[in-house]
Amino acid sequence: MPEHKSNQTEKSNLDGKVALITGGAKRIGACLARTLHARGMAVAIHYHSSPEEAHALQDELNAQRKNSCMLIQCELTEYSKLKSLVNECARQMGRLDVLINNASAFFPTPAGNADEPHWNTLLETNLKAPFFLMQAAAPHLKKHQGCIINLIDIYAERPLPDHAVYCASKAGLASLTRSFAQSLAPDIRVNGIAPGAILWPENQHDEVAQKRLVSRIPLRRSGDPQNIADAALYLISNASYTSGQILAIDGGRTVLP
Repeated sequence: MPEHKSNQTEKSNLDGKVALITGGAKRIGACLARTLHARGMAVAIHYHSSPEEAHALQDELNAQRKNSCMLIQCELTEYSKLKSLVNECARQMGRLDVLINNASAFFPTPAGNADEPHWNTLLETNLKAPFFLMQAAAPHLKKHQGCIINLIDIYAERPLPDHAVYCASKAGLASLTRSFAQSLAPDIRVNGIAPGAILWPENQHDEVAQKRLVSRIPLRRSGDPQNIADAALYLISNASYTSGQILAIDGGRTVLP
């Protein structure tokens, strides 16, 4: 079994447990990995097209605690590889306690300009892959009364203009979260996190639009990936009686009309 016990002086209730994080090499995924690792968990980081970031993060975490981080490269739209992804994580790490479906595809699909490849990429990455990953992870999670966290989006309920397919995929993931919370109970808890303005898309640099959006947030500021990681930590470590819920981490945006 890998040497991934925490070396913290204060023992955590997460010491020695294992989390699989899809899209964990950068942005919110990397913050999730660092936060859970700091609390004593071992992490399996899935990545697709970010090998440099993934290996750098693995080196960083393993330098802190030997054999506490592994990498799994996989294209999530390739259905045949998803079960193997989960099983390989459980085999190498010795167990699986948490699955975080963080990986996501995001791009506009304006009405009249969207095509089937757009539809397939968004639905397969954001909805189909999480479904089959949850299904594959369930037997492993059940052994340890584990949990699942799905990263959704506040736009699942409030559609973003010109992003109909993306919003539909996230709305579907919200529904899957509630459905799996029913079907996997009482052994596995399933919850979601719906981020608001946490990180801007990597290809979006419209500062005027960003300031306009922030001005409509009650807290009048954008969030930080750590806000999402803290919510995940709560759901994993301190929410033993919470399942089927979706936490909006949005600065109050969804309370507005």
